[in-house]
Amino acid sequence: MPTATLTSKGQITIPLPLRTALGLHAGSKLDFIREDDGFKVVPVHGAASASLKGRFAGRASGPVSIADMNEAVAAEAATQHRSIKKVIKKVKA
Repeated sequence: MPTATLTSKGQITIPLPLRTALGLHAGSKLDFIREDDGFKVVPVHGAASASLKGRFAGRASGPVSIADMNEAVAAEAATQHRSIKKVIKKVKA
């Protein structure tokens, strides 16, 4: 199985056999789907809604309400805001 090494900038080079098998080229987008023992890497081809079928399977146990979505977005925004404030505080110090 081909392997890749993570650089200090958080980048990897996907080995040629994998790029070929996945049909990847410069600018290709990948989706990382969490599974029990790791992640599944799925190429994102096109933006047609039909191509999205099944892409999000297993990510939610059931339908999510708009209120729950809004709450999740607000919580993530608050987390990001706190992180940014910490970085700014360190830069100013």
